[in-house]
Amino acid sequence: MDDRCEGCLKIGQIAPDFSAQSTYGPVSLSDYKGKWLVFFSHPGDFTPVCTTEFVAFAKEYSEFVKRNCLLLGLSIDSNPSHLAWIENIRRTQSVTIPFPILADRDGAIAKRYGMLAADEKNFATVRNVYIIDPDSVIRAMLIYPATNGRYIPEILRLLDALQMSTKEGVVTPANWKPGDPVLIPPPQNFDDLMKRSEDQGLNCIEWYLCYKKEAPKPKPKPRMTINIDDLRLPPGPMDV
Repeated sequence: MDDRCEGCLKIGQIAPDFSAQSTYGPVSLSDYKGKWLVFFSHPGDFTPVCTTEFVAFAKEYSEFVKRNCLLLGLSIDSNPSHLAWIENIRRTQSVTIPFPILADRDGAIAKRYGMLAADEKNFATVRNVYIIDPDSVIRAMLIYPATNGRYIPEILRLLDALQMSTKEGVVTPANWKPGDPVLIPPPQNFDDLMKRSEDQGLNCIEWYLCYKKEAPKPKPKPRMTINIDDLRLPPGPMDV
């Protein structure tokens, strides 16, 4: 029996807590309560696709922070390996990785979150993404293969959509972007159905398919300045 996914997590359930060493010291999932979190795994340090992903995440880090969202990476590599890798990225690409990377050496967290590759001979994590809300509820899950990198603007777009649905009680249509019209959920009873037919603020194509005539305005994101001194990494092997 394949035990590489303990519990096989589902959208809507509480994300299991964990504690592990990271590039910024000990980290627990509970540390992020009250904030949105993008928790993601990568197959390995010093690999080409993963390097481009971490650079891309770092370059968009301020956009996540503006949305009250933090980032947390994970692989089964050791903490010294993580530190050497991010120091190499800093030295070769002038990019500082401003978020922790967990060292899940025994794969316990990866197994619990279904992040391990199906090939039992290849003890490595694939490219999972969990978006976890401030109440520690799993709101979205994405899985990418080892061969293909993630598109960071799509993760930001999905985060915007989840936050819009949470705040406004609406749902978002295909290809939605902030500022586009939103949908309202289908009616749950006859009274809701009747009220919907009388609501002048809706544009209903059918009783179950109604757009709000005025799209909720995206909340202006505050300008962010990140002091690079505040993101200084612990000494790594490359500094010794």
